[in-house]
Amino acid sequence: MGWPGRMTLSLLLVLVPMYLHGASLQKAGSAGQRKPFFERLRRLEEQFRSFQEVTLTQLKGIANNYNMSYDIDAQLQSLAEESQAVALTVNRSQAAIQGDLAHLKAWVRKTQHRSRKMDMRLQALDLALTEKTRQWVQAGKEQKTQRDVISGLALGTQALQDALVSLTHQVHSQGARLAALEGQLQMASPGTAAPGWTPAPTPAQPVHPGPLMLLTDRQDLAPHPTESREFTAHLLGTQKPPAPSSHWAPGGAAAVPRDPPQGSGEVCNLGPVFTFPDASPENVIFLSPSFLTALRALSFCSWVRTSSGHLGTLLSYATEENDNKVVLHGRDSLIPGSLHFVIGDPAFRELPLQLLLDGQWHHICIIWTSVQGKYWLHVDRRLVATGSRFREGYEIPPGGSLVLGQEQDSVGGGFDRSEAFVGSMSGLAIWDRALVPGEVANLAIGKELPTGAILTLANASWVGKFVQRANCTCLELCP
Repeated sequence: MGWPGRMTLSLLLVLVPMYLHGASLQKAGSAGQRKPFFERLRRLEEQFRSFQEVTLTQLKGIANNYNMSYDIDAQLQSLAEESQAVALTVNRSQAAIQGDLAHLKAWVRKTQHRSRKMDMRLQALDLALTEKTRQWVQAGKEQKTQRDVISGLALGTQALQDALVSLTHQVHSQGARLAALEGQLQMASPGTAAPGWTPAPTPAQPVHPGPLMLLTDRQDLAPHPTESREFTAHLLGTQKPPAPSSHWAPGGAAAVPRDPPQGSGEVCNLGPVFTFPDASPENVIFLSPSFLTALRALSFCSWVRTSSGHLGTLLSYATEENDNKVVLHGRDSLIPGSLHFVIGDPAFRELPLQLLLDGQWHHICIIWTSVQGKYWLHVDRRLVATGSRFREGYEIPPGGSLVLGQEQDSVGGGFDRSEAFVGSMSGLAIWDRALVPGEVANLAIGKELPTGAILTLANASWVGKFVQRANCTCLELCP
């Protein structure tokens, strides 16, 4: 056996006794320590069970928390869906409210527009009533003055008749005395007569005027009614009443006495004729572009033929600021056939256009200038009305909406059947200056347009579907 074998054996011999001694000691100690070991093992088992219960409790809590969080997520999801539904409902409600507000605003604007029209009518009615009252008072004063003058003349006539009767009595008395003197003279000189005297016949009895004679004499002396009125006017220093053809237009426009109508003759080559067949709100013509610059003067001329008992709206110019910046409107006038000439609502003048209601073609020109606010109305070459101080210094702004045949209650809309024009138009033109009478006369006999027209019917950018267009050689040939 070598050296390694001997070393291994010696180690085994040392270690085996030591192991056996330790094993014997362990057996002896384990018997004494067996009881505490099981106690510790039991306590460990109890601790393990307690730990297990705590762990289960914690796990159950975690599970409950998880379920609760799941329920919270579900509730949050439900709340989110409900909030979305509420938001959608609110949006719909807001849209409906906005629509209702838009309708309400439109209704308020229309109501304000109608109230302004009513105010205008009331103002015109007040002016007319004031003028009528003044005329009635003046007529009453004139009639009273005439009655006083006639009464004075009658009293004067009676006084003259009384003086005449008294003078007649005196003449007869003097005749009787003269006859008595002649008789005495003849008695004093029977054969001779007084030189220069001739025997007078027996004087007749004085004739006293009876009632019939006095009445006849009074009628002969009484003035004729016409002479009485003229004499009264002469005494009072007044003029004769105006002729029936003269009149005063409401709103301060002095109407010029009209001459007898003159035939317009044949008027040809005016361009297209636009006919508005009925009062549909769709019967409208838009002119574009409208006024490009501000206007301090305006001339509107056109051939017009009406087909109803009122004029309706010939022209309407509306801006965002005012939907009645310029209006030629005849529907709501107090006098049938009159025209409301509006510049910057509510200012207007009422113009007489009763001539246009006969269903024939007529040429009209309405001219205005801001210089002293002067305006003129020409019908068939004649000056029918004029005035001043109407929108003096005013300026019509540019950029609005200009239509024919309807009145705008809003820019480009708000049309109403009651304000429609029914009839025909031709040769329409607008200038940014005041035409002179010679130019108006040339237009009325069909001559060329004066220079500087800013708008004509050639600027019609949109025509309503019921408006009829015809190309007539002469106006008299148009149906």
